Amino acid sequence: MSSKNSLLEKIEEKQDKNLVSTNKPLSECMSVKRKPMNVISIFGILVALFIFFAFAVISIFTIYHVFNTNIIAGVSIKGLDVSGLSPSDAKYQIDNFIKNSLPEEIKIKHGDFEAMISLSQMDISFDTKSASNLAFQVGRQGNIFENTICVFSTMFGNINIEPKVTLNKELLTKNLEDISTQLPDAVVQSSYYIEGNELIITAGKDGYEVDTNATIEAIKDSISTFSCKESPIEIIVKTKQPNEINIEKIHDEIYKEPVDAYYTKEPFSVYPSENGMDFNISVEDAKAIIGSEKKEEYSIPLKIIYPNVTTNMIGTEAFPDMLSTFSTNYAANNKNRTTNLILAANKINGTVLMPGEVFSYNKVVGARTISAGYKEAPVYVDGRVEDGLGGGICQITSTLYNAVVYANLEITQRTNHQFIPSYVTASRDATVVYGAIDFQFKNNRNYPIKLVCSVSGGIANFRIFGIKQEEDCEVQISSYETGRTSKAIYSEAYKILKRDGKVIDKQLLSKDTYKRH
Repeated sequence: MSSKNSLLEKIEEKQDKNLVSTNKPLSECMSVKRKPMNVISIFGILVALFIFFAFAVISIFTIYHVFNTNIIAGVSIKGLDVSGLSPSDAKYQIDNFIKNSLPEEIKIKHGDFEAMISLSQMDISFDTKSASNLAFQVGRQGNIFENTICVFSTMFGNINIEPKVTLNKELLTKNLEDISTQLPDAVVQSSYYIEGNELIITAGKDGYEVDTNATIEAIKDSISTFSCKESPIEIIVKTKQPNEINIEKIHDEIYKEPVDAYYTKEPFSVYPSENGMDFNISVEDAKAIIGSEKKEEYSIPLKIIYPNVTTNMIGTEAFPDMLSTFSTNYAANNKNRTTNLILAANKINGTVLMPGEVFSYNKVVGARTISAGYKEAPVYVDGRVEDGLGGGICQITSTLYNAVVYANLEITQRTNHQFIPSYVTASRDATVVYGAIDFQFKNNRNYPIKLVCSVSGGIANFRIFGIKQEEDCEVQISSYETGRTSKAIYSEAYKILKRDGKVIDKQLLSKDTYKRH
């Protein structure tokens, strides 16, 4: 009994001790044990509130962004803000912005040389459709978190989209190649021309040419940045040496086989002869001339290859109708003058003119020289009669002139003499001076014509043959003096066209002034 009591006493004693150890004020007890729990709770609440707020903002922003059908804030195209616009509206505004920012043509320069190129010649195009679509895709290409981050960053960081610029490189290249030849310091390629029976080759010279690829890129950049509106674009050039003279290529270009003349009846057509041409030396010898020494100019002899059948050999069956004829008289006892008439007439005789072709008296007859057989005969020089080489051939010119008028052909060049000649009346003559005054006319008919000339027995005669047409008219020439003074004679000539005996037209041929003897 005593042992049980002692155990109980011990338990009670322990309880009393416990009571004594914890017997403190409630506030003290709580402050010691609950302080750490209060800080954590406040921090947790704040974090929770921040997360809730952020989630709410993001949720609202995300919901708005999902239903937003326009470009997000902070997006520009070529520096123009397109925020809040639909792709189509953005494209419309950018197109107008680009149109107003570019000139109609750009200026390019090389030193003092300048040239203009129209933008329409380059087919310049900005891909504003793709740029507008790309602007719309900003903030819409990832998952919801990526898009949200992109939208926020774009709002504060901005994004600028540059549309792709394209142009027609082929057209611009051709334009620049043309400009390259105009540069004052452009490379000069070798060239050649034919003078008489010689081929003249001129050597090229070093220079510059446009670097088309580099210049195109410079033009493209300048257009893309709109800087071309304010300042010219520098042409990028590169040094260039002329191509070597290619004798074989030149020979192939000038070589030509002769072509015989012929005609067909159904349908009627005349095919004129053509002279051939070739080097008068071998190609190897020509190469030796070029390679012998460096010169600015080289000469290669040529030879004319004549056809077997020339145009004037075609028979009269190809020219069945006589369109006109005219004759003048000359003094057959003047042998020198007669010789000159015959030489000039023989040069013209048989000449065939195709439709639209122009006849030149000086070109066909050639220079009146001693080597050509011409003689001294009376000519007018400064108002007086003197002997001159080729004197008298103007009678052939005047005879041809009248025949041409009667054939109703188009006169393109004609000059009257200083004095009225003895073989035609006033305003019915035509004079020529080699190298200075020419007589020319054009075959304005639908078919070829042939000139037939003869000088014999004191008569110089021209006949013009061809094919008559339904619209042909009867031609008359009316010429008369209109006045005289002590020093001059004035006259006029008209071409009168008749059909069925009735006048249908009257055309002035010339108004002339002659000196008096």
